[in-house]
Amino acid sequence: MFTSNFNNLILNSDSYKASHWLQYPPNSEYMSSYVEARKGDYDALFFGLQAFIKEYLHAPITHAHIDEAEAVITAHGLPFNRQGWETLVNKHGGYLPIRIQAVPEGSIVPVSNVVCQIVNTDPEFYWLPSYLETALLRAIWYPSTVASLSYYCKNVLRSALEKSADSLDGLPFKLHDFGARGASSMETVALGSLAHLVNFSGTDSMTALVAASRWYGMNDNMPAFSIPAAEHSTMTSWGREGEQDAYANMLKQFGGEGKLVAVVSDSYDLWNAIDHIWGEALKSDVENMGGTLVIRPDSGDPAKVVREALERLAVKFGTHTNSKGYRVLPDYVRLIQGDGINPQSLGKILDTIMQAGFSADNVTFGMGGGLLQQVNRDTMSWAMKASAVQINGVWKDVFKDPITSRSKRSKKGRLALVRNDNGQINTVREDTLTDNDSNLLRDVFVDGQLLVDESLTTIRKRTGW
Repeated sequence: MFTSNFNNLILNSDSYKASHWLQYPPNSEYMSSYVEARKGDYDALFFGLQAFIKEYLHAPITHAHIDEAEAVITAHGLPFNRQGWETLVNKHGGYLPIRIQAVPEGSIVPVSNVVCQIVNTDPEFYWLPSYLETALLRAIWYPSTVASLSYYCKNVLRSALEKSADSLDGLPFKLHDFGARGASSMETVALGSLAHLVNFSGTDSMTALVAASRWYGMNDNMPAFSIPAAEHSTMTSWGREGEQDAYANMLKQFGGEGKLVAVVSDSYDLWNAIDHIWGEALKSDVENMGGTLVIRPDSGDPAKVVREALERLAVKFGTHTNSKGYRVLPDYVRLIQGDGINPQSLGKILDTIMQAGFSADNVTFGMGGGLLQQVNRDTMSWAMKASAVQINGVWKDVFKDPITSRSKRSKKGRLALVRNDNGQINTVREDTLTDNDSNLLRDVFVDGQLLVDESLTTIRKRTGW
């Protein structure tokens, strides 16, 4: 009956959208909609729109797309706006007659503020902005939520380092992305892991490196790094009796001046591994390898395990007290905790070890599902809503105000985002802007053309790198 094509933008929508072109008031000309995070525990770090535009909006819609979409949508039981889509191809060459405004990617915006706005540029296509809601909202909410969560974690880590460490130099590598295997798809990894790299330079998601090159101009610059690391199979293949040999092999293969190597050490008995293998049998090898051994626990209560591991390592390898009065292990040994990490447990672990007198310098973290997969659209209540319609040349407010949920009240009118004299960011109506106001929303995409093409390096700078 029809062939499947994931690159057909007409089919990248919710089913009910196919009938909406018949539902708007007569003589509708322009429809304006906006995107915001309505609420949440974090400020919104806006990211991902450029990737979506390059991947899905650069290529024109064709008659073949229309034929395929008509076959699918009519068989699905819905009306199909063939005339509208054919007019788009014949009149605009298949390129979308829309204007997308957005805050610069990497901007940090308090929740309940507009971050993106879309309106059609040709009155024949009043139905198009809302038709794109499904794809556009998804393109924004997921990477922006991951970036926001990651940024929150960076601030937690920054605070801990400011309190307990002599330097913030290690901050970009304090939270490593372990999420690739737990994500729902490769595109999820590409977008989510790349969003994490707005804030950090450590990842084990190689897909994010490809994404950075494909969408954010990092062709000649490596945006993130990793190190050789053991998994349980490479350790347990040696057998329990060969655990020490497995660890010694890791130092032999990957040790050296300035090098780092991570070794998962809880395959059998973490405390025996720290006390007797790393702390006794291989102690001189660790001390003299010239680089840094990063011991990885991977089970148990994270806060309790990390604290006890530090206490035991301090007994075996000693510590020095830094200028903030906290204990720091020798540079050649550290911990990485990658099990059970989320924004809440991260803070708990840091508080626990600092209360025990240890600097946050001693520990690096890895986050997997908590970073890329334990988020959804409701995490920050992302929504795209129509806010204004022009009918017969007159703009009218469009809004919802449900009596059963005031939190879902939507904004009215064409919108703008401004920073007031106190530095606070607020959403205002565009028609209230004065000559002294600077709209933080800027044109990003107009009539098929990407107007802003920025590198990940540029975006990172907006977050305070």
